[in-house]
Amino acid sequence: MKKMAATVFILALQVICIHATTIMVVPVFEPLSLHGTDGDEAISDTGEALQACVMARPMALTGAFPEALVESIRSPHRIPTNHPKYEVQETNLLVLANIGIEAEMTTGGLVVTMDVSNMAIPPDVDLTARQILKLAIVALRKTLEAYQAPQDHPLDVRFTVTGTNENKSGLFELNVGFTVRGGAAGS
Repeated sequence: MKKMAATVFILALQVICIHATTIMVVPVFEPLSLHGTDGDEAISDTGEALQACVMARPMALTGAFPEALVESIRSPHRIPTNHPKYEVQETNLLVLANIGIEAEMTTGGLVVTMDVSNMAIPPDVDLTARQILKLAIVALRKTLEAYQAPQDHPLDVRFTVTGTNENKSGLFELNVGFTVRGGAAGS
């Protein structure tokens, strides 16, 4: 009887844990390609005229925050349309160029790694690897700023690029560190 009670108790705990998962709706900024549109003169957050932009969309996420939040910056994104001839299937530049993203919270802060080892920019995307990564950094900053706003402590972030070879060694210059302040931190 004790064994059966213990089994029932363990099953009840598992059900509670499954239903106790927190799902949060948050804004996620993504680096998006505007190929297939007439938006080729859009001025991006990088200060360049590009056929790309950084925009937010709401996402319902679960998992460790801010890691899951950062990794969702690379989510597939098909822009909805009412035009029958707009047939672009994917607009997220990280997905299009096959650039990976990982995030890990360490004692020193959040470490975000972009893996460019399998990067391949499609011919219809008129951007360089550097431009795509700069847009990704802008998306990362904006996403973390939105997340960090209600927090009462700053978040230190280290952004690194991995998977480079001789042809991509200049991308190491994009390794940056920055601090995202919480809205309550300065109060």
